Amino acid sequence: MADFTSALYLGLRHPGAALGDWDALTLGKPAALQEPPGGVALAAGLAALQGCQAASLLPSTLHLFWDLFGLLAQERLALLVDAGAYPIARWGAERAAALGLPMQLFGRGDAPAAGRLARRWRDAGRRPLILADGYCPGAERAPPLAQYAAIASAGGGYLVLDDTQVLGLLGPGGGGSVPLHRLAGPGVLVGASLAKGFGAPLAVLAGSAALLRRFEAHSGTRVHTSPPSTAAIRAGARALRLNRQCGDALRALLRQRVAQWRGALARLGVASRGGAFPVQSVPLERAVDAAALHAGLRRSGVDSVLGSGALTFLLRADHTPADIDGAVAALQYHLLEAT
Repeated sequence: MADFTSALYLGLRHPGAALGDWDALTLGKPAALQEPPGGVALAAGLAALQGCQAASLLPSTLHLFWDLFGLLAQERLALLVDAGAYPIARWGAERAAALGLPMQLFGRGDAPAAGRLARRWRDAGRRPLILADGYCPGAERAPPLAQYAAIASAGGGYLVLDDTQVLGLLGPGGGGSVPLHRLAGPGVLVGASLAKGFGAPLAVLAGSAALLRRFEAHSGTRVHTSPPSTAAIRAGARALRLNRQCGDALRALLRQRVAQWRGALARLGVASRGGAFPVQSVPLERAVDAAALHAGLRRSGVDSVLGSGALTFLLRADHTPADIDGAVAALQYHLLEAT
Protein backbone atom coordinates (compact mmCIF):
# COMPACT_ATOMS: atom_id res chain seq x y z
CA MET A 1 0.00 0.00 0.00
CA ALA A 2 1.33 3.43 -0.98
CA ASP A 3 0.41 5.48 2.09
CA PHE A 4 -0.60 9.10 1.46
CA THR A 5 -2.23 9.59 4.88
CA SER A 6 0.86 10.13 7.06
CA ALA A 7 2.07 13.62 7.99
CA LEU A 8 5.67 12.50 8.56
CA TYR A 9 6.56 14.93 5.79
CA LEU A 10 10.34 14.52 5.89
CA GLY A 11 10.08 10.77 6.31
CA LEU A 12 11.78 10.92 9.71
CA ARG A 13 11.15 7.84 11.83
CA HIS A 14 12.85 7.00 15.09
CA PRO A 15 13.14 3.23 15.71
CA GLY A 16 13.95 2.15 19.23
CA ALA A 17 17.41 0.96 18.24
CA ALA A 18 18.28 4.51 17.16
CA LEU A 19 17.35 6.06 20.51
CA GLY A 20 19.74 4.25 22.84
CA ASP A 21 19.00 2.72 26.22
CA TRP A 22 17.33 4.40 29.17
CA ASP A 23 16.68 3.48 32.78
CA ALA A 24 13.06 4.65 32.74
CA LEU A 25 10.62 6.26 30.33
CA THR A 26 9.71 8.80 33.00
CA LEU A 27 11.08 10.02 36.31
CA GLY A 28 7.64 9.74 37.89
CA LYS A 29 7.66 13.44 38.71
CA PRO A 30 6.41 16.58 36.93
CA ALA A 31 8.66 18.97 35.03
CA ALA A 32 8.03 21.65 37.68
CA LEU A 33 9.88 19.44 40.14
CA GLN A 34 12.60 18.15 37.81
CA GLU A 35 13.13 18.49 34.06
CA PRO A 36 13.25 15.13 32.26
CA PRO A 37 16.69 14.01 31.00
CA GLY A 38 17.66 15.83 27.82
CA GLY A 39 14.68 18.18 27.99
CA VAL A 40 16.55 21.41 28.66
CA ALA A 41 19.05 20.80 25.84
CA LEU A 42 16.29 19.90 23.36
CA ALA A 43 14.29 23.01 24.29
CA ALA A 44 17.36 25.20 23.79
CA GLY A 45 18.05 23.61 20.41
CA LEU A 46 14.46 24.16 19.27
CA ALA A 47 14.51 27.79 20.44
CA ALA A 48 17.67 28.43 18.43
CA LEU A 49 16.24 26.71 15.34
CA GLN A 50 13.09 28.87 15.52
CA GLY A 51 14.97 32.10 16.10
CA CYS A 52 13.53 32.57 19.59
CA GLN A 53 15.17 33.34 22.93
CA ALA A 54 13.74 30.40 24.87
CA ALA A 55 11.48 27.38 24.62
CA SER A 56 9.66 24.90 26.82
CA LEU A 57 8.64 21.30 26.11
CA LEU A 58 5.10 20.00 26.61
CA PRO A 59 3.56 16.56 26.07
CA SER A 60 1.26 17.85 23.31
CA THR A 61 -0.12 21.01 21.72
CA LEU A 62 -3.34 20.46 23.68
CA HIS A 63 -1.40 20.82 26.94
CA LEU A 64 0.53 23.74 25.47
CA PHE A 65 -2.40 25.86 24.30
CA TRP A 66 -4.50 25.03 27.38
CA ASP A 67 -1.76 26.41 29.63
CA LEU A 68 -0.78 29.32 27.40
CA PHE A 69 -4.29 30.74 27.03
CA GLY A 70 -4.91 30.18 30.73
CA LEU A 71 -1.92 32.43 31.40
CA LEU A 72 -2.88 35.10 28.86
CA ALA A 73 -6.47 35.20 30.12
CA GLN A 74 -5.13 37.00 33.20
CA GLU A 75 -4.39 40.09 31.08
CA ARG A 76 -6.78 42.67 29.66
CA LEU A 77 -6.83 41.35 26.10
CA ALA A 78 -9.26 40.73 23.27
CA LEU A 79 -8.87 37.40 21.50
CA LEU A 80 -8.95 37.71 17.69
CA VAL A 81 -8.94 34.33 15.94
CA ASP A 82 -8.12 33.73 12.28
CA ALA A 83 -10.90 31.45 10.99
CA GLY A 84 -8.25 29.08 9.62
CA ALA A 85 -6.76 28.36 13.07
CA TYR A 86 -6.51 24.64 13.87
CA PRO A 87 -9.06 23.21 16.35
CA ILE A 88 -6.58 22.37 19.12
CA ALA A 89 -5.28 25.93 19.34
CA ARG A 90 -8.88 27.15 19.23
CA TRP A 91 -9.74 24.88 22.17
CA GLY A 92 -7.10 26.77 24.12
CA ALA A 93 -8.60 30.07 22.96
CA GLU A 94 -12.02 28.88 24.09
CA ARG A 95 -10.58 28.32 27.55
CA ALA A 96 -9.47 31.96 27.61
CA ALA A 97 -12.96 32.99 26.48
CA ALA A 98 -14.48 30.92 29.28
CA LEU A 99 -12.17 32.75 31.70
CA GLY A 100 -13.49 36.10 30.52
CA LEU A 101 -11.62 37.25 27.43
CA PRO A 102 -13.88 38.50 24.62
CA MET A 103 -13.28 36.45 21.46
CA GLN A 104 -14.04 37.27 17.82
CA LEU A 105 -13.34 35.40 14.58
CA PHE A 106 -12.16 37.11 11.41
CA GLY A 107 -11.82 35.67 7.91
CA ARG A 108 -8.90 33.43 7.06
CA GLY A 109 -5.95 35.63 6.12
CA ASP A 110 -7.96 38.86 6.46
CA ALA A 111 -5.38 41.22 7.96
CA PRO A 112 -7.49 44.37 7.39
CA ALA A 113 -10.34 42.81 9.39
CA ALA A 114 -7.90 41.86 12.17
CA GLY A 115 -6.63 45.43 12.21
CA ARG A 116 -10.13 46.89 12.45
CA LEU A 117 -11.02 44.57 15.34
CA ALA A 118 -7.76 45.38 17.12
CA ARG A 119 -8.42 49.13 16.89
CA ARG A 120 -11.99 48.69 18.09
CA TRP A 121 -10.90 46.71 21.15
CA ARG A 122 -8.02 49.09 21.83
CA ASP A 123 -10.58 51.90 22.07
CA ALA A 124 -12.38 49.73 24.62
CA GLY A 125 -9.21 49.38 26.67
CA ARG A 126 -8.14 45.89 25.54
CA ARG A 127 -4.97 44.84 23.75
CA PRO A 128 -5.13 42.38 20.81
CA LEU A 129 -4.27 38.69 21.13
CA ILE A 130 -4.21 37.32 17.58
CA LEU A 131 -4.29 33.54 17.04
CA ALA A 132 -3.36 32.06 13.66
CA ASP A 133 -1.73 29.05 12.05
CA GLY A 134 1.66 29.33 10.41
CA TYR A 135 0.06 27.53 7.47
CA CYS A 136 -3.41 26.08 6.87
CA PRO A 137 -3.31 22.87 4.78
CA GLY A 138 -5.17 23.28 1.50
CA ALA A 139 -4.39 26.99 1.26
CA GLU A 140 -2.26 28.32 -1.56
CA ARG A 141 -0.17 30.49 0.75
CA ALA A 142 0.49 31.24 4.41
CA PRO A 143 -1.58 33.83 6.31
CA PRO A 144 -0.14 37.39 6.38
CA LEU A 145 1.80 36.73 9.56
CA ALA A 146 4.04 39.79 9.37
CA GLN A 147 0.93 41.97 9.18
CA TYR A 148 -0.62 40.13 12.12
CA ALA A 149 2.58 40.65 14.13
CA ALA A 150 2.57 44.36 13.30
CA ILE A 151 -1.07 44.70 14.38
CA ALA A 152 -0.39 42.90 17.64
CA SER A 153 2.73 44.94 18.33
CA ALA A 154 1.03 48.26 17.57
CA GLY A 155 -1.64 47.42 20.11
CA GLY A 156 0.81 46.19 22.74
CA GLY A 157 -0.54 42.66 22.44
CA TYR A 158 0.46 39.21 21.24
CA LEU A 159 0.59 37.06 18.13
CA VAL A 160 0.20 33.37 18.99
CA LEU A 161 1.00 30.92 16.19
CA ASP A 162 0.29 27.23 15.80
CA ASP A 163 3.33 26.28 13.69
CA THR A 164 2.77 22.52 13.68
CA GLN A 165 2.46 22.28 9.90
CA VAL A 166 5.49 24.50 9.27
CA LEU A 167 8.17 23.49 11.79
CA GLY A 168 10.75 21.33 10.05
CA LEU A 169 9.46 22.13 6.55
CA LEU A 170 9.74 25.86 5.89
CA GLY A 171 12.05 28.68 6.85
CA PRO A 172 15.86 28.61 7.08
CA GLY A 173 16.92 25.19 8.29
CA GLY A 174 13.28 24.22 8.78
CA GLY A 175 12.94 26.76 11.58
CA GLY A 176 9.35 27.61 10.77
CA SER A 177 7.36 30.82 10.61
CA VAL A 178 9.44 33.13 12.80
CA PRO A 179 12.57 33.08 10.60
CA LEU A 180 10.53 32.55 7.41
CA HIS A 181 8.46 35.70 7.90
CA ARG A 182 11.13 37.55 9.92
CA LEU A 183 8.85 37.92 12.89
CA ALA A 184 10.29 39.61 15.93
CA GLY A 185 9.30 41.19 19.20
CA PRO A 186 8.44 40.10 22.73
CA GLY A 187 4.78 39.50 21.85
CA VAL A 188 5.35 36.64 19.38
CA LEU A 189 4.70 33.15 20.78
CA VAL A 190 4.96 29.97 18.70
CA GLY A 191 3.51 26.60 19.67
CA ALA A 192 4.16 23.51 17.57
CA SER A 193 4.07 19.75 17.63
CA LEU A 194 7.19 17.91 16.51
CA ALA A 195 5.08 14.92 15.47
CA LYS A 196 4.81 15.93 11.79
CA GLY A 197 7.96 17.36 10.27
CA PHE A 198 10.25 15.88 12.93
CA GLY A 199 8.36 12.68 13.75
CA ALA A 200 8.62 13.06 17.54
CA PRO A 201 5.47 13.03 19.73
CA LEU A 202 5.92 16.15 21.86
CA ALA A 203 5.33 19.89 21.58
CA VAL A 204 7.37 23.06 22.02
CA LEU A 205 6.43 26.61 22.97
CA ALA A 206 8.98 29.23 21.90
CA GLY A 207 9.21 32.97 22.40
CA SER A 208 10.90 35.61 24.52
CA ALA A 209 12.79 34.53 27.62
CA ALA A 210 10.58 36.68 29.84
CA LEU A 211 7.34 35.17 28.51
CA LEU A 212 8.69 31.64 28.75
CA ARG A 213 9.67 32.23 32.40
CA ARG A 214 6.12 33.42 33.09
CA PHE A 215 4.67 30.45 31.25
CA GLU A 216 6.71 27.88 33.15
CA ALA A 217 5.88 29.53 36.49
CA HIS A 218 2.14 29.47 35.68
CA SER A 219 1.84 26.16 33.81
CA GLY A 220 -0.55 23.68 35.36
CA THR A 221 0.63 21.00 32.94
CA ARG A 222 4.17 21.24 34.32
CA VAL A 223 2.75 20.59 37.80
CA HIS A 224 -0.11 18.14 37.28
CA THR A 225 0.88 15.97 34.28
CA SER A 226 3.84 13.89 33.21
CA PRO A 227 6.38 15.63 30.98
CA PRO A 228 7.38 14.25 27.58
CA SER A 229 8.86 10.77 27.91
CA THR A 230 12.54 9.95 27.61
CA ALA A 231 11.81 8.25 24.29
CA ALA A 232 10.00 11.30 22.89
CA ILE A 233 12.80 13.65 23.99
CA ARG A 234 15.46 11.43 22.45
CA ALA A 235 13.44 11.23 19.24
CA GLY A 236 13.26 15.05 19.20
CA ALA A 237 17.01 15.35 19.78
CA ARG A 238 17.68 12.82 17.01
CA ALA A 239 15.40 14.77 14.67
CA LEU A 240 17.42 17.94 15.28
CA ARG A 241 20.66 16.07 14.54
CA LEU A 242 19.24 14.66 11.32
CA ASN A 243 17.88 18.09 10.42
CA ARG A 244 21.36 19.57 10.68
CA GLN A 245 22.87 16.71 8.66
CA CYS A 246 20.35 16.22 5.86
CA GLY A 247 17.28 18.38 6.53
CA ASP A 248 17.88 20.70 3.57
CA ALA A 249 18.26 17.72 1.24
CA LEU A 250 15.04 16.15 2.53
CA ARG A 251 13.15 19.42 2.10
CA ALA A 252 14.45 19.72 -1.47
CA LEU A 253 13.37 16.14 -2.17
CA LEU A 254 9.92 16.86 -0.77
CA ARG A 255 9.58 19.92 -2.99
CA GLN A 256 10.43 17.71 -5.98
CA ARG A 257 7.69 15.24 -5.03
CA VAL A 258 5.12 18.03 -4.70
CA ALA A 259 6.14 19.49 -8.06
CA GLN A 260 5.94 16.03 -9.64
CA TRP A 261 2.45 15.49 -8.22
CA ARG A 262 1.09 18.86 -9.27
CA GLY A 263 2.67 18.71 -12.71
CA ALA A 264 1.28 15.23 -13.43
CA LEU A 265 -2.24 16.22 -12.37
CA ALA A 266 -2.08 19.47 -14.32
CA ARG A 267 -1.23 17.55 -17.47
CA LEU A 268 -4.37 15.47 -16.88
CA GLY A 269 -6.47 18.59 -16.31
CA VAL A 270 -7.08 17.64 -12.66
CA ALA A 271 -6.89 20.40 -10.04
CA SER A 272 -4.91 20.00 -6.83
CA ARG A 273 -5.16 22.54 -4.00
CA GLY A 274 -2.32 23.22 -1.60
CA GLY A 275 0.25 25.25 -3.47
CA ALA A 276 3.80 24.04 -2.82
CA PHE A 277 2.86 22.45 0.51
CA PRO A 278 2.88 18.61 0.73
CA VAL A 279 -0.82 18.40 1.70
CA GLN A 280 -2.55 18.21 -1.68
CA SER A 281 -6.35 18.11 -1.97
CA VAL A 282 -8.13 17.06 -5.15
CA PRO A 283 -11.59 18.68 -5.29
CA LEU A 284 -14.32 16.36 -6.59
CA GLU A 285 -17.29 17.26 -8.73
CA ARG A 286 -20.71 16.40 -7.36
CA ALA A 287 -21.10 13.67 -9.96
CA VAL A 288 -18.14 11.79 -8.49
CA ASP A 289 -18.90 9.13 -5.89
CA ALA A 290 -16.18 10.09 -3.40
CA ALA A 291 -16.53 6.95 -1.26
CA ALA A 292 -16.30 4.71 -4.32
CA LEU A 293 -13.26 6.61 -5.56
CA HIS A 294 -11.55 6.29 -2.19
CA ALA A 295 -12.31 2.57 -2.03
CA GLY A 296 -11.13 2.05 -5.61
CA LEU A 297 -7.81 3.71 -4.85
CA ARG A 298 -7.34 1.45 -1.84
CA ARG A 299 -7.97 -1.61 -4.01
CA SER A 300 -5.24 -0.29 -6.28
CA GLY A 301 -2.86 0.07 -3.34
CA VAL A 302 -3.15 3.84 -2.78
CA ASP A 303 -4.34 5.11 0.60
CA SER A 304 -5.65 8.69 0.76
CA VAL A 305 -7.79 10.79 3.11
CA LEU A 306 -11.49 11.02 2.28
CA GLY A 307 -12.96 14.42 3.11
CA SER A 308 -16.00 16.47 2.27
CA GLY A 309 -15.92 17.00 -1.49
CA ALA A 310 -12.24 16.18 -1.85
CA LEU A 311 -9.56 13.52 -1.58
CA THR A 312 -6.38 14.59 0.19
CA PHE A 313 -2.91 13.17 -0.38
CA LEU A 314 -0.09 13.84 2.10
CA LEU A 315 3.23 13.72 0.25
CA ARG A 316 6.50 12.80 1.96
CA ALA A 317 10.18 12.98 1.16
CA ASP A 318 10.41 9.18 1.32
CA HIS A 319 7.80 8.71 -1.41
CA THR A 320 9.51 7.55 -4.58
CA PRO A 321 8.82 8.95 -8.05
CA ALA A 322 7.13 5.62 -8.79
CA ASP A 323 4.83 6.12 -5.77
CA ILE A 324 3.72 9.47 -7.16
CA ASP A 325 3.27 8.19 -10.72
CA GLY A 326 1.33 5.17 -9.47
CA ALA A 327 -1.00 7.28 -7.34
CA VAL A 328 -1.68 9.67 -10.21
CA ALA A 329 -2.39 6.80 -12.60
CA ALA A 330 -4.73 5.14 -10.10
CA LEU A 331 -6.50 8.43 -9.45
CA GLN A 332 -7.01 8.99 -13.18
CA TYR A 333 -8.43 5.50 -13.65
CA HIS A 334 -10.78 5.55 -10.66
CA LEU A 335 -11.97 9.10 -11.33
CA LEU A 336 -13.38 7.85 -14.62
CA GLU A 337 -14.80 4.77 -12.88
CA ALA A 338 -16.48 6.79 -10.08
CA THR A 339 -18.10 9.38 -12.35
